[in-house]
Amino acid sequence: MASDDLAELRKMYLGFMSSRVILTANSLGVFDCLKKASSIMEIARKLRTDFRATGILLDALAGIGLVIKGRNGRYRNAQASNRYLIKGPRNYQGDIIRHAANMWQNFSLLDEVVRTGRPARLGLDREAFILGMHNLTVLRTKGLIKALGLKDVKSMLDLGGGPGTNAIAMAKKGVKACIFDLPETIKIARRVARREGVKNISFISGDFHVDSIGSGYDLILVSQILHAFSAEENMALLRKCRAAVNPGGRVVVQEFPINDALTAPPHSALFSVNMLVGTEKGRCYSPKEIKRWFAKAELEDIAIKNLPETVLIIGRQKA
Repeated sequence: MASDDLAELRKMYLGFMSSRVILTANSLGVFDCLKKASSIMEIARKLRTDFRATGILLDALAGIGLVIKGRNGRYRNAQASNRYLIKGPRNYQGDIIRHAANMWQNFSLLDEVVRTGRPARLGLDREAFILGMHNLTVLRTKGLIKALGLKDVKSMLDLGGGPGTNAIAMAKKGVKACIFDLPETIKIARRVARREGVKNISFISGDFHVDSIGSGYDLILVSQILHAFSAEENMALLRKCRAAVNPGGRVVVQEFPINDALTAPPHSALFSVNMLVGTEKGRCYSPKEIKRWFAKAELEDIAIKNLPETVLIIGRQKA
């Protein structure tokens, strides 16, 4: 029998197997077929997949707890799969899983990335990435708004806002919201905003490193952006934000938390690897590093707030 530490090691290095099963099932549309109990033959016909292969995949999904296999040999979704993996409901997570399938390709070249220091960038499904950000962010907006408070916020900028999920949530609270992102991303954000029925929202297309981001904002939110760039690029971006926010207004960065040693929590240390394979200079930055950038950008009253999955670094423009 393997010792506990060897068993844990095996669990880690074989983790890719369950991951790939989930990615493939999501890509094929398996979970949408299992809202009601179905046989292997019925599912294979709907998906146009091989009978034997479909059965093995379904048994693996049952083995990891995402599918329930009945005594009659029919399969149906487990509760979590019905909640998160069927298209349509607000909690749907299938887009971010589609993005994870793209990440898989880049991670597969990690040997070469570490040898050369150059990112892999095999491919990017932009829609899966942007809508995946919506999958994640829609579960966090309530906590973010509660942590920030909007009493003094009449206008806000969601900088690099992706699908605009945070801006949309604030617009629903009566804030005049603006989303800034690349043109192809803004197209997706407009679609999300229309679907959400939000009116008091505007859009700016451009590259925030070189283009104007506008001005006159009470709040500028920079959510999950800094980890994609170098410290120097982030400093320049924060200075641009300080110049664009109203006197007394706030600049808020939201990032994954990571300790000063850059090793914990494990998810954040691994996310830095995602930035290694996907960007030229990005990684996770500790709140202490970002707080130091805020001070150099001449933002005041700098504070750190920990949320369940993220951390906020908040600074204020001099009144």
